[in-house]
This record gives sequence, structure tokens and C-alpha cells, in this order.
Amino acid sequence: MTEKAARPRGAFGMAVIVFVMIAVLVGLGVWQLQRRTEKHALIAALTERLAAAPVSLPPLSEWKNLSPAHDEFRRVRFSATFEQPDAMVYSSGSAVREDISGPGTWAFLPARLADGSVIAVNAGFVQNTMQDRAQQDRAVGRLVTGAPVTLTGYLRFPESAGVLTPHEDTGKRLWFARDQGSMAKALGWGEVAPFYLDLESPAPVSGVPKPGPLQMHLKDDHLQYAITWFGLAAAVLIAFAIWLAGQRHA
Repeated sequence: MTEKAARPRGAFGMAVIVFVMIAVLVGLGVWQLQRRTEKHALIAALTERLAAAPVSLPPLSEWKNLSPAHDEFRRVRFSATFEQPDAMVYSSGSAVREDISGPGTWAFLPARLADGSVIAVNAGFVQNTMQDRAQQDRAVGRLVTGAPVTLTGYLRFPESAGVLTPHEDTGKRLWFARDQGSMAKALGWGEVAPFYLDLESPAPVSGVPKPGPLQMHLKDDHLQYAITWFGLAAAVLIAFAIWLAGQRHA
């Protein structure tokens, strides 16, 4: 086969490769635009929930039907009595609390409702307590008065530990993921709600633990990513056109 006869086959093979590359890159760009639309809808929904007036806690019979998609960050108010023991959850900061910087821990306590059911409550942030159980005990002990307290906060759902997440240290009552079910099982809280409460108020007189309002700050870089993928697709097409022109004049 002569060199000239081989060129059309070579060009065809290169065209197939280029087509596949462009299709993949354009597909990634379109996917990022779809993700951007979904992210905007999520931000709008969560911002609306965070700004809404607190409502009554859903009844126990409805708890199993609550979901992150429809109920995450729903603002609620109810009365409960704090109990012990508490759990620490390590944190290096917060994506929804501008006033929090780590390292430190979130103080999780069981709170018992009048009907006997238990909800885990993230009572707030305690600075630099990852290795200091005594400090957290002193901070949390002030909350456990034996009297009902009206709590206002946000419904949150447990997070799953990642592959690199350290295992909990039950001796120190220290966790590295907000998994109230695991805490309840290890610490004898009994059966707890499938969600937990991020406490907004009341704040203790000492300010520790530190509860507070949440604010939504989700990253929205999808348009930049989409432009990058579309730009790469265009670059591949231009490079192929230059190569093809060179082949024709060779």
C-alpha cells in the first residue's frame, strides 16, 4: 500500500478518535450545566428553609418519612430535656457557620421529649476539645439541668464516614462523623430519631457550647467547569483541523 493510499485510512482513524474525545468533552460540559441548574435549585430551596419561621417538630409517626431532599435544614422548635452522656464530633470548621473555625468539636447530647422519644442535638461548637474530654464535660454539664428547654434549630441528617475517616474513640466519646445512630448505640442513648437537630438557640450564658444560625454557602463552580470542558473540545477540534490540513499538503 502506498503512502498516499494509507493517508485516508489514517485520517479516518484519527477522525474517529477525535470524534470520541469531543463527544466526551462536550458531554462533560453539558453535565456541568445540568449540575449548575440543580445546584441553583438546591441553593434556593435551602436558603428558603433556613430563612423560614420555625415550625413544630413533625410527630413521631412521620419521622420515618423525612428525607434530606425534602427536610434538610427545616427550621423547627420543640421542648425537650437534655440528658447525658454527650459525644464529641471533631471539626476543622463549618461550611454553614461563618462564626466557627477549628479545630474543635461539636457537642452532641440526647434530648428526651415528653413522649419519651429521643432526638440527638448538636448543642454547638466547643473550641479545641478533640483531646480534652474534661473541658467538654464541663461545658456540656451546664446544659443538663433536668428541666425541659425550648429548643430552636434545624433538622439535619447523619453523614456517612468516608474511607479515610478515622474510627470513633468510644473511650473518649469522640467521633469523626455526625452519625447520631452510632453514638446512641455506643453510649446507651436508646433509639434516636433518624435526624438530629443543629441547635440555633438557646445559647448558654457561658457561650460554650456555641450554637447559632446556619447560612448557606454552597460552591457554584459548574459554569467554569463547563466552559473548561467546551474549551478543551474546541481545542481538540482545532488541533485536528490543523493536523488534517497538514496531511493534505504533505
